[in-house]
Amino acid sequence: MDSLTQIILGAAVAEVVSGKKLGNKAPLWGAIAGTIPDLDVFIGFLYHPIDATLVHRGFSHSLLFAIIFSPMIAFVIHRVYKQKFSFQIWLRLFFFSIVTHPILDMFTNYGTQFFWPLDYRISFNTVFVVDPLYTIPFGICLLIVLFLKPSNKWRSKINLFGIYYSFLYLIWGVAVKLFILYNSTNYFSKTSYTVKNEIVTPMPLTSFYWMILCEDETNYYLGYKSIFKPFQSKEIDIIPKNQSKLDSLIWKGTNYSETLKRISNNYYNLETKKDTVIFYDLRFGVVGKLTNNKFRKPIFSYEIIHKENVVVKVNRSRGNNLFRFVDFEAYLNSIFR
Repeated sequence: MDSLTQIILGAAVAEVVSGKKLGNKAPLWGAIAGTIPDLDVFIGFLYHPIDATLVHRGFSHSLLFAIIFSPMIAFVIHRVYKQKFSFQIWLRLFFFSIVTHPILDMFTNYGTQFFWPLDYRISFNTVFVVDPLYTIPFGICLLIVLFLKPSNKWRSKINLFGIYYSFLYLIWGVAVKLFILYNSTNYFSKTSYTVKNEIVTPMPLTSFYWMILCEDETNYYLGYKSIFKPFQSKEIDIIPKNQSKLDSLIWKGTNYSETLKRISNNYYNLETKKDTVIFYDLRFGVVGKLTNNKFRKPIFSYEIIHKENVVVKVNRSRGNNLFRFVDFEAYLNSIFR
């Protein structure tokens, strides 16, 4: 999830385990602890751009990381406060604030390598990385808590309400996804396409709107389902498969063609331009619905620059420049009308 959401979660969890003893120091340090796993982004420049994708949400988002580093950080902060509060209070605060970060990230598209060093990412893919309906109510509860004294009985109740809300929202996302996934074959059966390997992922900023990605031998198909209206077969985006160029690339050392296939779970497409191959990870969808079809490029990509098929440079892109075409009014109409 985004950094603000992780700050709120870390602060709320710290309030539960240590708020009565520490007062507002608990959510303050919980907010800091909730951001610690994402510090791995600052070492990404040390790696090849494709390796950096795998490093992010790897060790720092694991149970082992929380077990190793929580006592170390707790010991330092225990000393900073001159042992005014017990070491156990700080240990509980940092462990639970850190470990809940990757647990929340499990619900996003990219998931986490929670059981590192096992090479497996857990991804339920049921909430978009930025979802105001998750973050804002949760954040309002935390904000109220910060203005209440630790002795106020409403402080813990309001904080727990925010946590319960966040938990139920995640369960809601799982339920909606399973419902749409269960019916995805039926949605496409009413079209002329015979598809397979359906996956369902939330659209940007909401759990009310979902993308269904599937394929046949020649194309990928992106269908869209709002919970407020029937599946619209006329809105299906068709992306012809263009994958052969990837296997012809020559890498120096590691064969990143295979790594890219693994990262994208083989849901990828290529665009070729003279000395550049653009690798699109289709699991993140395209921006057509967000831009009222003014721009239809996939969101996440790598630019692979080569000379006579020998790769010389790789640049990663998350499509940030595409969002200048965003049309929120049209996007809301796609969801509700």
